[in-house]
Amino acid sequence: MPTRPANQPHQPHQPHQPHQPHQPHQQRQTAESFGTDAERYDRARPRYPDALVERIVATASPNPSPSHGPNPTLLDVGCGTGIAARQFRGAGCRVLGVEPDVRMAELARRDGIEVEVARFEEWAAEGRLFDVVVAAQAWHWVDPVAGATAAAQVLRPGGLFAAFWHVYQFPLDIADALYTVYHRVVPDSPVDLRALARGGYDGYQPFLTKTADGFRATGGFGAAEQWRYEWELEYTRETFLHLLPTLGLLTRLPPEHLAEVLEGVGGAVDALGGRFTMPYATVGVGVIRGG
Repeated sequence: MPTRPANQPHQPHQPHQPHQPHQPHQQRQTAESFGTDAERYDRARPRYPDALVERIVATASPNPSPSHGPNPTLLDVGCGTGIAARQFRGAGCRVLGVEPDVRMAELARRDGIEVEVARFEEWAAEGRLFDVVVAAQAWHWVDPVAGATAAAQVLRPGGLFAAFWHVYQFPLDIADALYTVYHRVVPDSPVDLRALARGGYDGYQPFLTKTADGFRATGGFGAAEQWRYEWELEYTRETFLHLLPTLGLLTRLPPEHLAEVLEGVGGAVDALGGRFTMPYATVGVGVIRGG
């Protein structure tokens, strides 16, 4: 998975894109719907660039908590099935996950990840401190102000908070097919699905901005730094249709509607020869807690 990191200074606030919900953390039914098929989610969702994991661990490693030895302690907020947690464990971190969906948490535990079931804003840290707090594809489900306050309380001085997301860009024919069939089965949907399916970095800028603003408001963190890692992934018809039901837009569709969406999108993949390469960028924001 080749990556091309690029540091970017924190950018001023930009308007929310029409397809982005204004307060996604309030949409609890969607936020906690991914466990509907936790095993599919774990198999289908992409992993994170090794360079991103290495960067986060390297930032934490120079001064790990003395009580825990040389291995950084890491809290994974909204850890889901443990995709990111396993990568950080493999990089030498001692990982604890916090996850509101017991179905997702149970799957992570099967692979030896320690997980406590709670919403992060309500989680009882009980005095525990961590070298790193991360949120992989999850921070938009957390209240940005309450979440930043909670992270400040569990990070040691000099500790790193990092939130990151995958940004994808469907081929135009597939984006259009998804738009057409989705709005046929959900005609009253307010979502601008064509823009969502086509993806793009600009659509995620509000998440990065809101995250940075939340930590700035606590007064206890340094300037935010934005990260970007570009890569690509090849999909076959089978692997792409395995991924689609894990997207938040589709997790709550009735089975007959989901089947219709998959049939329509599958036809678009067939028209491309049964496979395609999708560009991704993993974008993130990092802040360091002051001493």
